[in-house]
Amino acid sequence: MSSRPYVIDQLISAKSIAARIEDLAREIEENFADTDKLVVVGLLRGSFVFIADLVRELDLPVEVDFLEASSYGNTMKSSREVRILKDLRGEVEGRDVLVVEDIIDTGHTMTRVAAFLEARNPKRLRTICLLDKPARREVDYKATWTGFEIPDKFVVGYGIDFAQRNRNLPYIGAVRFIDEPEAE
Repeated sequence: MSSRPYVIDQLISAKSIAARIEDLAREIEENFADTDKLVVVGLLRGSFVFIADLVRELDLPVEVDFLEASSYGNTMKSSREVRILKDLRGEVEGRDVLVVEDIIDTGHTMTRVAAFLEARNPKRLRTICLLDKPARREVDYKATWTGFEIPDKFVVGYGIDFAQRNRNLPYIGAVRFIDEPEAE
């Protein structure tokens, strides 16, 4: 973690996040209306708050599982080398699967995770991200559903961290080092 002091500028309020999740849940319910059970796969660790709020809004039979993939470590930049650190406990073959990610920026993680899960032959695989940062995209990847498109800023809050800090913020904020000027 950087020893440089920083502040967090709010980008998306907790109220806006909650309203958007309600809308996304209705779209997901419509898409998976015929499912006997939806396997909701959260990508750890950043998605844990999002997945908890999302599944509580879904009026569908759901099973929750987790996969941990990393391309960041404790830095602010992606290494572009995606590692699967924790695999699913359950099976997805022949099942409806929704992968829940906190943020898509370069696209490397979701591209790798989607291919990893597609190789297990799910009935349907869809993806959702709370935040999309298209200005940073390096591979062609677009989630099925997106909560918010954001500018190219390093963000924290609502489960997203900076070197394991700030996950507990109820909103999404941008990290700004004290010695950097405020964005206009």
